[in-house]
Amino acid sequence: MLVALRSLLFVLWLTVTVIPWGTAVVLVSPFLSSTRLYWMCAGWLTVAMWGARVICGVRWKVRGMENLPTGPQESVILLSKHQSTWETFAYPMLMPRPLAYVFKRELIYVPFFGWAMARLDMIHIDRSKRSQAWAKVAAQGKRLAAQGTWVIMFPEGTRIPRGEAGDYKTGGTRLACETGQPVVPIAVNAARCWPRKSFLLRPGVVDISVGPQIPSTGRAPAELMREVQGWIEAEMHRIDPEAYPTSAPAPVAAPPASASA
Repeated sequence: MLVALRSLLFVLWLTVTVIPWGTAVVLVSPFLSSTRLYWMCAGWLTVAMWGARVICGVRWKVRGMENLPTGPQESVILLSKHQSTWETFAYPMLMPRPLAYVFKRELIYVPFFGWAMARLDMIHIDRSKRSQAWAKVAAQGKRLAAQGTWVIMFPEGTRIPRGEAGDYKTGGTRLACETGQPVVPIAVNAARCWPRKSFLLRPGVVDISVGPQIPSTGRAPAELMREVQGWIEAEMHRIDPEAYPTSAPAPVAAPPASASA
């Protein structure tokens, strides 16, 4: 009962803060640069995560931030485990550089939240038109990389139940191979506190583990994604062992000898 009450208060917190914030973003968007507008939206996400911590007791711990590039024009593609709404809210708060999400276009029609997202320099795609969607990701991904923006993608495509692995799709590594950017895998066990398809938040600590950069030069997208998946799933077993009581991460096939040449 206490969890349900806290979660209801958190939803109310999101609602009463996103309405004025989203409205303000829409109104000032013609007058602000994309970077300033991004950090304005990230400010609301910080407020939202503050609410999750204070109201629901959801805290977080991050490891591996030293694996991220520090140069102003150095770009990477972040490839993250996806279990919860929590990580989509938290990454702009945690990352030191603007992020460009690749997301389904239906989200831009969500009142206030989606209207603000539509004003940001991100990549929204129509999943029903796969070839057109990829062309858009490739074109905008190259442009964003050139300006130093970090593209973030969720290879599993949707939120996956805690303790399970989804089908890792190669869109992110394909973009990396075409642009020459390294990829950074991220493991996160947010479903421990905020399960998918639920607004019941339970107190606890979300662990975020940022992996080492993996070069894409000379790699095949599918082989590179197998390495990303292997790192993420092995790390998930480490940071959330209670979710994997009897299983071990699937072995990752060794890359062909020519792949790293």
